[in-house]
Amino acid sequence: MLHARRAGDVLADRYRLVDLLSESGGGRFWRAHDRVLERHVALHVIAADDPRAELLLEAARRSATVLDARILRVLDAERTDDCCYVVNEWGSGTSLDIMLASNGPLSPRRGAWMVSEVADSIAAAHAHGVAHGLLSPENVLLDNAGSVRIIGFCVDAALHGIPPGDPHHDVVDLAGLLHATLTGRWAGVSPSAVPRAPEKHGRILRPRQVRAGVPRGLDDLCDELLNPRGQKSREVRDLGSARGIQSYLAEFVGDPAGLGPAIAAGNPEKNETVVLPDVPEILARPHPDDWVPPAGAEEQAAEPELDPEPLPEPEPDPEPEVPTQAGLPIFDDENDEVSWLRARDEPAPPPPPFEEPPERPLFAEEARRPRYARPDAGPVVARGDEYWPYDQMRSSGSGVIPAVDELTDTREQVPGRSWLRLAMLVAVALVLLVAVAIAVNLGRGKTPLGAEPDDDSSPSASPTAATPEASPTPLTDLRADDLDPQGDGEENPDEVAAITDGDPATSWGTLTYKQQLGPGGLKRGVGVVVDLGRSRAVSRVDLTLLGEPTSLSLYLSDTVPGNPEALTAVAQAEAAPASTSIDLDGAPTGRYLTIWLTALPGVDGGYKGGIVDLVVAGA
Repeated sequence: MLHARRAGDVLADRYRLVDLLSESGGGRFWRAHDRVLERHVALHVIAADDPRAELLLEAARRSATVLDARILRVLDAERTDDCCYVVNEWGSGTSLDIMLASNGPLSPRRGAWMVSEVADSIAAAHAHGVAHGLLSPENVLLDNAGSVRIIGFCVDAALHGIPPGDPHHDVVDLAGLLHATLTGRWAGVSPSAVPRAPEKHGRILRPRQVRAGVPRGLDDLCDELLNPRGQKSREVRDLGSARGIQSYLAEFVGDPAGLGPAIAAGNPEKNETVVLPDVPEILARPHPDDWVPPAGAEEQAAEPELDPEPLPEPEPDPEPEVPTQAGLPIFDDENDEVSWLRARDEPAPPPPPFEEPPERPLFAEEARRPRYARPDAGPVVARGDEYWPYDQMRSSGSGVIPAVDELTDTREQVPGRSWLRLAMLVAVALVLLVAVAIAVNLGRGKTPLGAEPDDDSSPSASPTAATPEASPTPLTDLRADDLDPQGDGEENPDEVAAITDGDPATSWGTLTYKQQLGPGGLKRGVGVVVDLGRSRAVSRVDLTLLGEPTSLSLYLSDTVPGNPEALTAVAQAEAAPASTSIDLDGAPTGRYLTIWLTALPGVDGGYKGGIVDLVVAGA
């Protein structure tokens, strides 16, 4: 029976079953070894009485009619008494579902190249009237050399009980494969273990709504094929067939040299099972308790023992062994001899007694004496004078000099010190006199020097009196363009003119993003560029935003910015409300005002922001 087969069995006296790769729906998928041609093959096996048996054999015949280097060929098909099997060419590599789970979505160019390779083979099969029927990520393989291989052509659909496939079914699955390479989500009609692409109101979300940075052409292709009334491609092309999809993607990719090996280099490594040779037993000496006498030892022990020859008496040791003190040998390197540390014959002498130091006073009254003593004073008598040797002499850095009392110091004073003090007193008195004179003159309404004040110098008549600054004037004739340097260069360009029309009913909005903008997101920001007509001084910018809170930065430049983050921001606003007024310090000048949104308000399904109205005030 089919279920009794296991690894090591031989099917049809030719195919030895090696590894059971999968088992579902009453069928088994094996890696087998062809004993005739000495190669590995893929083996699909179901029971002979299974309703899909005839469908499987018919699918194998149709698959054999398609000759393409990327399609793993059908090598054999047979129906025996207990089973029905199909033998396919064996391919080694990494399937697309494992690549997406391990490395995430591919870049747009690499994803378009993989799908164009699959579409080329599918188009060749459709030309012969044969469809794959189950074109899922599990059936697209990239081998270690970087070549695309297609698995289970016609056969996999038959094993799932699907009748001969419709070519349009393959076309929709090709769009699903492209969606999966760009977003990591499966959007085709065939079953797959890859997570399903999100939907909203019964429509599959476009790749640009799932992941930022998807080119507009690839986004429109997926939307047109996956949604019956999706956005038409901007270019007039036949995208309803596999050949049309292949031509469109091949033109998008351009020169594909090196793309396949580059993708294969990032795939998970394949680690084969290493079988080590048997290790021979290592004979070890048995433990005495576990020793078993060899055969015949009992008979030898039963035989009468012969009188052994007497052994010579051992000679006595010249010196009895003396116990050691430390148990350590002493090596003599010069004489190459070894001696042992012997125990002392006599106990070691005790250590000398500890001598108590003489008692010292905790406080010495003499220490509180004046620092200097009179020259004629006698020697200082202190308690414990052996420790407090005060005398009438003190030491200095240059020798020993007599110590004298500060009160009786009769040394000559520094010359000129009295005159210096007198000059300082006179200077202070003059400063005070001048300050009093100035205060009196000012109190009488005169100048500090005592003159009459000039009437023309009054603040009201001064020609340099401050005049109130004129309020900034709103600028007119503004023109706005969208700015998306980290995507495809466009962010709803048909709506951006609404921010300068003064109509609160119209607005410009961003796309809805699954992730917040910023360093941790797929984009750091989007925005608009406002052309002021010429280089102008900008003092204030009034914004009416779409939703709140919104974080933004303002940039001024004389040229159209390619990437505003390369410039220096003239103002920033974090978590700004819907109505925001931003004053620009110093009224910087420039022709192009860039409003760069760095954080969007949260909405249902993601993050989205925008600008309703804009007023730029300046000169």
